[in-house]
This record gives sequence, structure tokens and C-alpha cells, in this order.
Amino acid sequence: MSEVRNVDICVIGAGSGGLSVAAGAVQMGASVALFERGKMGGDCLNYGCVPSKALLAAGHAAAHYGHTAQFGVDGRSASVDFAAVNDHVHGVIGGIAPHDSVERFTDLGVAVYQEGARFSGPREVIGDNGTKIRARRFVIATGSSPAVPPIPGLGKVPFLTNETIFNQRELPAHLIVVGGGPIGLEMAQAHRQLGAKVTVLEAMKIMGPDDRELVAVVRARLEAEGIAIHEGAKVVSVKSAEGAISVSCESDGKNFEVTGSHILVAAGRAPNLSSLDLDAAGIVHDRRGIEVDARLRTTNKRVFAIGDVAGKYQFTHIAGYHAGIVIKNALFRLPAKLNYDAVPWVTYTDPELANVGLSEAAARELHGDGVKVVTASFEENDRARTERRTDGFVKVVVGRKGRVLGAGMVGAHAGELIQPWILAISQKMKIGAVAQMIVPYPTRGEINKRAAGAYYTPSLFSDRTKKVVRLLAKLG
Repeated sequence: MSEVRNVDICVIGAGSGGLSVAAGAVQMGASVALFERGKMGGDCLNYGCVPSKALLAAGHAAAHYGHTAQFGVDGRSASVDFAAVNDHVHGVIGGIAPHDSVERFTDLGVAVYQEGARFSGPREVIGDNGTKIRARRFVIATGSSPAVPPIPGLGKVPFLTNETIFNQRELPAHLIVVGGGPIGLEMAQAHRQLGAKVTVLEAMKIMGPDDRELVAVVRARLEAEGIAIHEGAKVVSVKSAEGAISVSCESDGKNFEVTGSHILVAAGRAPNLSSLDLDAAGIVHDRRGIEVDARLRTTNKRVFAIGDVAGKYQFTHIAGYHAGIVIKNALFRLPAKLNYDAVPWVTYTDPELANVGLSEAAARELHGDGVKVVTASFEENDRARTERRTDGFVKVVVGRKGRVLGAGMVGAHAGELIQPWILAISQKMKIGAVAQMIVPYPTRGEINKRAAGAYYTPSLFSDRTKKVVRLLAKLG
């Protein structure tokens, strides 16, 4: 029997959340054990955020050649070497990988075990290779994997997921994307811009949680680029068809077929829990994830769950936020609690779509008639005009006494430009703080100041204001 090693913190999973806990805890003086059976860096580095944005960057670069004539520049069509694009993607991963490597974390003082782990009791785990760890606190950070829907015939064809699509070194002739969420649409646009024919099949509505007015701008761009989008399309079956893949669909009671060379399944995520033996540790869970309280503690109070396995928001930045909550609780015994009031999320298509806080509909449900909505368009933004990219707008939801409740934005660099609204919501600021900013001209960021100023327009230019001005004028 192998010897049991005692540590302060045992982390299972070396994705962004797990690595943040491990690095923070060990540098603050805690002894840390870290288990990872797959690649260090987890989904975000190897199969998610990093490669997808690298592929999108390549697609956007190719698409740029089709829009240079408006500047008086003779932009000839791009020549795409998809194998070289793939090298670019993996080069970006390789450049970041040392920061997440076994060597770096070992140098920090973390005991890294390149194996999976399962609970053998409430306070102990055992690794795939027999490593036994007993810890004061545990952190489950095993992330999620692509959910594969039970579509008849899908298992009989070579389908892609986000875990395999970045291994492709030949451009698909016709990529069929099942799922119209962020992953599906980002990959659809990247491949279309690089020269593939693309069809998106979505059972409900594309970008379902997002504001429909904002989504309409993204949809218009994707369709203008030649992406076929079918909403309300239920995939009935999949089959091989003479070297191709045929997908049978049903929409509004009618059947239709789409035939392509490749199929990408981007129909959601499932938490990685099956190998953990959570019952042995008394941890309540279901197919959606692990049950946690506001401090991210599971039903076994010595065990925390963070990131995708903790349900609700499956974003890398939320895993990082969770890591901070756990550090405060596990190391300093501070009762730090979750606050999701200012959670941002971005879909990195071109144009990007970004959100934070409450949508207009959610705000009206909570606050009724006390909600005001102000907007500003990039058509009125001088920097956007100079770049010939005036599509999109910002929409800000404001509560009583001017408090910012939420914001949504669609347009170039929306993921960057949404950030003042994240600060405003997280710090419970009023919209006047944004209206009073001095913003450099000309920048796209001026759109936020314009939207904030629009909140005051009705009162500022009202008849009452005019009467006051005339009265003061009479007084000399």
C-alpha cells in the first residue's frame, strides 16, 4: 500500500480555475497537491478560448482582404494555407503552455501528479497510479466536456467537437455546425472566412440567452458572409452519404437535408464528474454539476467545487473568480461569497457581442416601471466611421436613481468596450459616473459616454431647463 501524503489543499483538475487556486495557495504558504490526467491548462488553453480565438484571428485576417476597396486600397483576395493556419493556432497554444506547465508549478512548490484522482472517503483521494492524498481542503476543478446529443446515427460518422476540430489540417469543404451558441457560431464564422461552406443548425434560437436586438446584428453579418443559419431545426438523424455526411432535420413540421464534408457538434457542455466517486465523499451532484453554497462549498464542507462543475456560468473568467473565493475561504477562513451581479460574457464573432448584468427583460421583471433603457449607435461614432465599421450599438439598462443594472453591446471590440459597464455594475455606480468621463477622441469608447449622456437628454433639454436658462438670462 502506498503512503498517504498530507497537504493543506488538494486540487483535482489543472484548468484555469484549478491552476489559479494551486498557484495562489502555494505562494501564500500552503502545501498543495495537484492532479491532472490530461493536458495542463485544461480546456481553455488546449481546446477552447485560446485556439478558437487564434483561429478566429486567422479568419478575420482573411476576411479583411474583401473589404479594403472601401479605403481606396486594392485588396486582392487572400490565399489561405489551412495547414499553416493550424500551425499558427498550435503555435499560440505552445507560447502560453509554459505558464501552465508541470515544470512551472513544480518550481512554485506544488506537488503535481499527472494522473486522475477519485475520492476514497470524505478527506482522502487516490490517484489513478495509486497516489494517496489526505488534505484539509479539496478543490474540484475538473471542468466540462462537449455534450454529445443522442442523435441517431451520429456515433457512426466521424464527428468533430471543440476537442478535435483544432487538429484539422485541411479546410473542410462544407462544415455543418450543430448548435448556434458561442462555440458553434465562432467556429462557423472562422471556417467560412477561411473559405469553407458553412451551415448552422440550431434547435431553438442562435445565441439564445442574448438580447434579440443585439443578436440581429451578428446574424446579419454571418448571413452576409454566406453562412446558412437554420433556427428551430431539430436534427433527426445523421448518416454517411457517399463519402460525405448527410444530416436530416425537421423544422416547422417540414423535413430537409443538409449534406456536408464535416460535422461539428457544439450543443453544450457536460461537467466532468463520472470518475471522481463523489458519493464516497458525501458530495451531492447531478448531471448539471455539483451542488455548492454561496461560498462554493459542497455538501462535504471540506470540499469546494469551482468552474464548470459548479454549474450556472461556464466561462474561464468565472473559474478564475471562483478561485479567489475559494482562496479566501480555504486559507483565510473568510466567509467570502459569490456575487454574480456583474458577470460579463462575450461571443467573439465579428462583430462581437458582449453582455454584463441584467438584460432589459430581466430588469423590467425585477424593477418594473423604474427601468430606463438608453442606447447609442456606432453610426454616430467618428472612429467607427473612419474605419468603415459602423454596425452595432450599445444598450444600457438603468434602474431608479440612475444605477446601472446591465449593458449589452454589439460591434467591433465589444468585449473590450463593455468593461466600463462591468466596473459600474460591480461597484454599484450611477450612470452619471460614465457620463462625466473625459474620453479621448476619436475612440470607439466614446459610445459609452454618448449612451450615458442620452440618459440625461430628456431632462437636460426639457421645457423646464429652458425656462430656468431664460430666467437666469434675465437676471444678467
